[in-house]
Amino acid sequence: MALSSTLTDNVETIGLGEPVAAAAFLGGEPVFALADGTLQFGEGVEGRRIPAHEDAAILVAAQDGDRLITGGDDGRVVATNANGVMEIVGDEKGKWIDALAAHGGAVAWTAGKTARARSAKGEEKSLDLPSTSRGLAFFPKGYRLAIAHYGGATLWFPNAGKPEALAWAGSHLDATISPDGRFLVTSMQENALHGWRLADGKNMRMAGYPGKTRSFSWSHDGKWLATSGADACIVWPFSGKEGPMGQAPRECGVHSATVTRVAFHPAALVVAIGYDDGLVMLARLSDGSEILVRRPAQDHDQARIGALAWDEKGARLAFGAENGDAGVLTLPKG
Repeated sequence: MALSSTLTDNVETIGLGEPVAAAAFLGGEPVFALADGTLQFGEGVEGRRIPAHEDAAILVAAQDGDRLITGGDDGRVVATNANGVMEIVGDEKGKWIDALAAHGGAVAWTAGKTARARSAKGEEKSLDLPSTSRGLAFFPKGYRLAIAHYGGATLWFPNAGKPEALAWAGSHLDATISPDGRFLVTSMQENALHGWRLADGKNMRMAGYPGKTRSFSWSHDGKWLATSGADACIVWPFSGKEGPMGQAPRECGVHSATVTRVAFHPAALVVAIGYDDGLVMLARLSDGSEILVRRPAQDHDQARIGALAWDEKGARLAFGAENGDAGVLTLPKG
């Protein structure tokens, strides 16, 4: 793979010493959630570290405005704001937090065969599931959740009504809702994606992946869904009534390693791509151009990129790897 240009000189590298589970920007400052249960605020030697989960690992994370919500193997769901102030919003008494989602002040999580939702007012509701779940997604509007599990997915209004079941054989992992609320897409154990058009429940199957998709990202206009799980970022078109059905996906950033994380820019058709050899690049959909952000690690063992996050303005990109390496890219102005 030959990249025409590079932004590696615009990256501040950070050695965190622990695998990076997630990244975010809170109050304009980069924050890294680490596997040892701590949160690293800031860049370089000026950073500060606080314990969000003492003596426990962070398993899942989600951002909601100026809060980073984390779930650990201690059974706790913790919300941390930009000032480092923490609040325990859920406690499953030692059960692992398997999935997590946050939106508009509401938080939802799963532990075992139970899903819980906590409204922005602090009201908590629970739902029994047919199996464990590793995929949760809030709808862009309203207090509604999609929950992926074995045999399909469940749509749930925590405050009203009977849950709606969407059936499709197999084990469904992650879940994502399109920004317009028309489509639900899940990743599957069988190295494929499955989707439903929610207006009529029509099924959509997107296959051909050599590995499992564990990272989704929608473009800012909602017309494209970037996915991991192949030796390129696979980007599906969702602008039409039928979604991606009958249309071929695009491939960005073909490389000799597997894509592990994807993150669309918040205002441009540019996607950040991380690979299991530690490489990070930017790819533009309009013309296919690619820009190097981080070269592959010399030792590929545990170099997998596990976190990518843009700041609100799309001026900076934070990334982190399983070997504890991290960095922040600042895009040049103009």
